[in-house]
Amino acid sequence: MAEHHPLDNPALAALTGPHAHLAEHHGTAVRYHPDVCPMAALPDDPSTGDWADAAALVGPGGSMFLPVVTVRPPAVWQTTMQLPGVQMIDGGVECAPDDEAVVLSATDVPEMLDLVRRTRPGPFLPRTIEMGTYLGIRRDSRLIAMGGERLRLPGWTEISAVCTDPDSRGQGLASRIVLALADGIRRRGDIPILHADARNVGAIRLYAALGFDVRREVMFRVFTTPDRT
Repeated sequence: MAEHHPLDNPALAALTGPHAHLAEHHGTAVRYHPDVCPMAALPDDPSTGDWADAAALVGPGGSMFLPVVTVRPPAVWQTTMQLPGVQMIDGGVECAPDDEAVVLSATDVPEMLDLVRRTRPGPFLPRTIEMGTYLGIRRDSRLIAMGGERLRLPGWTEISAVCTDPDSRGQGLASRIVLALADGIRRRGDIPILHADARNVGAIRLYAALGFDVRREVMFRVFTTPDRT
């Protein structure tokens, strides 16, 4: 049997490690606070009891967004999303700080949410900024590009929510944000990772060109409980 790697169940490693302060638990089931991140986690090879804890955690009609792991829920659970993706890790990224990239704070969240709505880089919620460092680039006082840290597990930090205003694309801003984030992660002693939609070939090519290697193909799934027990 292959040795378990933290990246094989990264949400669990984050929620029981560096992000434990952002977690909600019921028994063995754990998730981020709903205003922080939709991701949740169960133990590897979850048992019927683990799924019962998950049902109690999310309530009737609630959902568990389980990233990366391959699990089979009990028959009463419905699979409501399946999204193929890739998990990529630092394979020699030439990271560097960026003088134009500024650290974003809670006061910037309304503008960040607006940029996310227009670009759809993935889940970003009112408290997502609490997961780690977020950097942005402004022009004429307007936020035109951003990205930040999402899952943080021992030794690894995920780069996520990288997006650029449609009117400002083609200037390499996303690459600069990624490299600046990777620089901060490396300086902290962690290894940068990221996840990408397998259908977004352009983004995967960009990350590969920056020095990220595909570690494995993954699946992002959402499982939903019955409306009533």
